[in-house]
Amino acid sequence: MQERYTPETIEKKWQQNWCDNDTFAVQVDRDKPKYYVLEMFPYPSGRIHMGHVRNYSIGDVVARFKRMQGFNVLHPMGWDAFGMPAENAAIQHGTHPAEWTYKNIDNMRSQLKKMGLAYDWNREFATCDVDYYKWEQLIFLEMLERGLVYKKTSSVNWCPDCQTVLANEQVDDGCCWRCNNEVVQKDLEQWFFKITEYAQELLECTEEMPGWPERVLTMQRNWIGRSTGCAIEFPIENGQRTIEVFTTRPDTLYGATFMSLAPENPLALELATGDRRAEVEAFIQKVRRQDKNQRTADDYEKEGVFTGGYCINPLTGRRMPVFVANFVLMDYGTGAVMAVPTHDQRDFEFARKYDLPMVVVIQPEGQELSPEKMTEAWTGEGKLVNSDQFNGVDNESAKEKIADFLEQQNIGRKTVNYRLRDWGVSRQRYWGTPIPVIYCEKCGTVPVPREQLPVVLPTDVELSGEGGSPLARHENFYRTECPNCGAEARRETDTFDTFVESSWYFLRYACAGYAEGPVERDSVDYWLPVDQYIGGIEHAVMHLLYARFFTKVLRDLGFVGLDEPFENLLTQGMVCMETLSCPEHGWLYPEEVQDGKCCKCGSAAKTGRNEKMSKSKKNVIDPDTLISTYGADTARLFILFAAPPEKDLEWSDQAVEGCFRFLNRVWRAVYDNLDLVRQAVATEPVEGAARDLRRVTHRTIKKVTEDIDGRFHFNTAIAAVMELVNAVYGFDEKQKYPWVLREALETIVRLLAPFVPHVSEELWACLGNETTVEQQGWPAWDPEALVQDEVTIVVQVNGKVRGKVNVAADADEAQVRETALSSPNVSRFLEGVTVRKVIVIPGRLVNVVAN
Repeated sequence: MQERYTPETIEKKWQQNWCDNDTFAVQVDRDKPKYYVLEMFPYPSGRIHMGHVRNYSIGDVVARFKRMQGFNVLHPMGWDAFGMPAENAAIQHGTHPAEWTYKNIDNMRSQLKKMGLAYDWNREFATCDVDYYKWEQLIFLEMLERGLVYKKTSSVNWCPDCQTVLANEQVDDGCCWRCNNEVVQKDLEQWFFKITEYAQELLECTEEMPGWPERVLTMQRNWIGRSTGCAIEFPIENGQRTIEVFTTRPDTLYGATFMSLAPENPLALELATGDRRAEVEAFIQKVRRQDKNQRTADDYEKEGVFTGGYCINPLTGRRMPVFVANFVLMDYGTGAVMAVPTHDQRDFEFARKYDLPMVVVIQPEGQELSPEKMTEAWTGEGKLVNSDQFNGVDNESAKEKIADFLEQQNIGRKTVNYRLRDWGVSRQRYWGTPIPVIYCEKCGTVPVPREQLPVVLPTDVELSGEGGSPLARHENFYRTECPNCGAEARRETDTFDTFVESSWYFLRYACAGYAEGPVERDSVDYWLPVDQYIGGIEHAVMHLLYARFFTKVLRDLGFVGLDEPFENLLTQGMVCMETLSCPEHGWLYPEEVQDGKCCKCGSAAKTGRNEKMSKSKKNVIDPDTLISTYGADTARLFILFAAPPEKDLEWSDQAVEGCFRFLNRVWRAVYDNLDLVRQAVATEPVEGAARDLRRVTHRTIKKVTEDIDGRFHFNTAIAAVMELVNAVYGFDEKQKYPWVLREALETIVRLLAPFVPHVSEELWACLGNETTVEQQGWPAWDPEALVQDEVTIVVQVNGKVRGKVNVAADADEAQVRETALSSPNVSRFLEGVTVRKVIVIPGRLVNVVAN
């Protein structure tokens, strides 16, 4: 064994060993309990960052821990490889997206392997591999056949410069995330997945997912947004049509005084009379350039325009002016809202601004509201007024009564509404999975026959960033024959939203390479569900919801047998670091600051707050630099010790140094005692310091096991091992009890193995063991070794600590009281006073009450 701890040499050695022996490759083995741990796979941007290091280190601890416990552990890795960044790179640097992507994958794979992560690399794939997306195309065809896919015209976020649809998260303050130009709303034919068919099941299953964080489940429930209420028909004045609204507040119907339409609602222009049409059109165009999320914010200015049209309140007969309003969205309900300004704050603000009528229909107990004196809407409970036969009914009861009345009059019906909308999956870009559809003038929309799959994405394209997707200009791609009639036809040139690829990849890992279909049922039934899924909170809604939806669809298509894909979910916090800046050069990298000054100009560098590591603000640490300086084990140890996984982690150079020193300390503890402990043989009995060290050893095994297993308290587990290391350094009977020292050292190495696998394997081998530390398995604690001979009791007099005493662990209350009162440190505080009461808390405290 070398005297110095040299992580570079040790880590290369063991990484090569794992590679040569295919250590982490697994197969279905029904004689062993399975465990599937998965981190959300990365986009191949070219370099891993500290967020990756944290995510994957967390998963690796779980994977290695479970392997040591005897589980058959599936721990795969792959690449979420389609998407806009590859197209951006192609446009900016003239590099084909495929070349850019696979080069980045090679680089990131090398970086991840340097981290010593226990992946089964045999199962690796990229979603841009034809052998992956061909099965995605098959799934689409199966869904189309089942009526779970359709095409319709929809209002979308459209970037005129990039000529593509953008998801809401790709719109930043109304601008495109790629070119920073203004995004508009555009009506476009799009393919949709009918996720709303599963809305109720998706919602109900959240009540049966105890392994998920409650805040994530709440976010999903809110996104699905189930509401019970009424659909009510408002006749349009002088017309045969009606405006249907959905409301959860039928109790306020008598107070509806105007109607608000979403700018995207076709009725907005239909109702616009001649002299109003130009103003309505201008307003609609203005609002459609605004961010949808901002439009519904409470502090966003409420704006609207009168269409010139009217509808009729079906219960009061009131003539209600119809407005187009910026705060109404087509995505919720019917895109029309009955406005009750006295009992809805947005309607109240709108009515005040445009001087619209107000009618109070709910009076709170002990108050008398009048529209003229109201400063805000009343949204609480009360009794109905101005509501005909329902006057005097409490508003909660009135909801049901008025709903029944509307159904009796055939002007409304009880219904359920969901905020969730169907999933638009069309994207007008090149680097994505081609949608397997053909358009024929004679036959219409024709699915690509299954035997003609895959529809391969061509590589001979030119990407300029202008004119939309190059697929629409690529004749060899889009020109084809109709599979039905043989006539000249045109392929669909839209590609799938990349969320589609990430919605089923976890199933493919279970049977990567399977050539007969998307998944191999027997393998999926064995490995799934994922026992532990790990990823960022930013994916709490869209990715996780889509993955749940896809799993249910594949179940109904007969591909899988499970209802939910992820048994347990851990959402890790961000890695944060203080920012550094210079008045002249702006943001600075940490290495660009020396002695508090900018290396570029010598000006004093300004230290900002801790924020999420970001390339734009340069508050980043290169993992490769960290590994080359300290080693992967130090990087892993710091990232796991600095904060609980679910909390944000604040970067600290001093803490990194501390973790490196600790590993050196562990190294020295083994190295300095090798000759003594190599041939040590257990003897009984032990006493004194040896018994104490054994107690600490087994107490540490128990604590670390419990802290890792399902709790993910990695920081406290590591702290416990640090205490055991301190106990080893303080053990002064190692010559008499070398086997006790060996037991402690081996325990340290085994407990640290999931966290710092390279140095642990090296130290385990140096201790003379023929197996690897992983093959040795996870240690078990001895309950007898945990039994204490003595315990230390704190003694208080009138609530103030006056001493400590040691008593036998099994001492009764009388013995504890006698020992405490006779202690010299305590008895001097009892001189001249009368002891009134002695309170004994077993194993912890004695409190003497005296006066």
